[in-house]
Amino acid sequence: MERHFTLEYWMDDEWYVGKLKEVPGVFSQGETLDELETNIRDAYHLMVAL
Repeated sequence: MERHFTLEYWMDDEWYVGKLKEVPGVFSQGETLDELETNIRDAYHLMVAL
């Protein structure tokens, strides 16, 4: 089952920085929105694996 979350993101210098609204503590960054989405997905999977 795939879960859906809200990605809140903003620009910090030339980087996209984001967090998952429903999952406190899951943050990531990327040079593009696509990279941010990939990185935040990886961060989420790492957190739930703990």
